[in-house]
Amino acid sequence: MVSRPAGRFSVTCFSWGTLVALAAAFFVCAADVQAQRQLPPEIEVFIDEMVQRHQFERERLRRVFSQVRARPAVIRAISAPVTARPWHEFRARYVDSARITEGVRFWERNAPALARASAKFGVPEEIIVATIGIETRYGRSTGSFKVLEALATLAFHYPPRAELFKRELEEYLLLAREAGFKLLGVSGSYAGAMGIPQFLPSSYRQFALDFNGDGKRDLWNTAADAIGSVANYYQSFGWRAGGLIAVPADVGESDVEAVIAAGIRPHLKMADLLQQGVTPLAPVAEDAEAALFMVESDHGPQFWLGLNNFYVITRYNRSVNYALAVYELARELRALVKPEERTKPPMNADERG
Repeated sequence: MVSRPAGRFSVTCFSWGTLVALAAAFFVCAADVQAQRQLPPEIEVFIDEMVQRHQFERERLRRVFSQVRARPAVIRAISAPVTARPWHEFRARYVDSARITEGVRFWERNAPALARASAKFGVPEEIIVATIGIETRYGRSTGSFKVLEALATLAFHYPPRAELFKRELEEYLLLAREAGFKLLGVSGSYAGAMGIPQFLPSSYRQFALDFNGDGKRDLWNTAADAIGSVANYYQSFGWRAGGLIAVPADVGESDVEAVIAAGIRPHLKMADLLQQGVTPLAPVAEDAEAALFMVESDHGPQFWLGLNNFYVITRYNRSVNYALAVYELARELRALVKPEERTKPPMNADERG
């Protein structure tokens, strides 16, 4: 047996192709390390905070964030939300025949879960269905942006709401760790909302439920969990079972600009609104609190009174157009699924005090 020097043996045992591949891998690895070292300062600060507050592994977060890219499409979308369109345009898009038909089918497929959620949380079935319908067309369209990239883009490249989205980015990291999914493996809306009901990470962690009892809170694939979670969200923000939501109003020639400018939170008794020339076009108790708002119809300004439950819907999405679309889609759905209740009186004792 002929012995060979160790160094010579190690060289001659590798082909030139193998050596080239190893060299390429080395340079790729070196480039990756360099990229990680060049994270923007604001992201390095954020990672430091996550390590200190929540004991995340620093280098793991740095590796993940080195793969994150700012998405201009996210900034464009949040700068011109569809909810900002005139009401008649928004309504035509979201309260249409297709969404109504699909909503009836969704209701029929998930009737037991809807009935149980409504009984437990006091939120009408049609409000739950309509919310899911407006959000994702009953789970068909849950968003195509990587949630981590969307949240990072808004946290570090959109100053008007940077603090909000830094908090949501933090919540997303915690949610991913708790639920065991990959940080870059989840898609959602341009604002980082996820799943059938489009919950932001903070809402997912706080309000998502395992409503079908399988041991998981799955808002992507389980309609029952989405249904229970939406109802839980509304109840948590003060939904009143059986209460009025919104009522059309006539203001005549009254100057109501100041009343509208006061905001959407119910703040005036109906008796006070009557004295200011606001007349509800459906019965409302004089001691019920309401807010006046205006939307743009095809024929000009249209006035509405929003009561407590309308305000609760705006906690899901701050847009008046959004809340009114949920309300009107819900009415259309109930008229088809439960037509026998069309004549049910709109007044309820819960709105009388």
